Amino acid sequence: MQVYISGVLYALLIILIASRALLMHKRGIRAIVFSRTDKSGFLLLSVVLFLAFTVSASVTGLPIWYPLIRPLWNTTVTGWIGIAVCVMALVGIAIGLKSFKDSFRVGIDENKPDALITTGLFAISRNPMYACFLLFFFGMFLIHGNILITIGIVIFPFAVHRQILSEEVFLGKHYRGEYEEYCKKVRRYL
Repeated sequence: MQVYISGVLYALLIILIASRALLMHKRGIRAIVFSRTDKSGFLLLSVVLFLAFTVSASVTGLPIWYPLIRPLWNTTVTGWIGIAVCVMALVGIAIGLKSFKDSFRVGIDENKPDALITTGLFAISRNPMYACFLLFFFGMFLIHGNILITIGIVIFPFAVHRQILSEEVFLGKHYRGEYEEYCKKVRRYL
């Protein structure tokens, strides 16, 4: 049951991001810009796809060597905690998308960056979306708890941090003093 709920939660994550990107596209804004101007996003994208495959393999029964997706523990308590964590993360992502306004991008958009967002969740964290994604995939780890998702959840924070550092270089160059002041007031994560 928990595995199927995790599939629904993962679908909701995709729907949240895709619907926001489509709404922006209708207004002439390209929200998905991975690798257009910056190639560093490929590591993060690869890890996200790996985690998506892992969750999909567990949910749909894709043909995969069972020891890779066999649960590491036999309790449902961690799964229910994981579901709660995923729901909290999805709420955070929805609030973050609302806070982003027209600045939401997946990747670095050097050609058409929008205003620097410092309100909403961005007044608490400079990277609330990434923090929520980390929380979401940690919840997936609690639900599935297998070797594949363990590998993904170990690599994911490093990929996120690398992407954040790349974005910070761009933000520092583009927004200059405004971004420096923001960095003094608000932490990178929490």
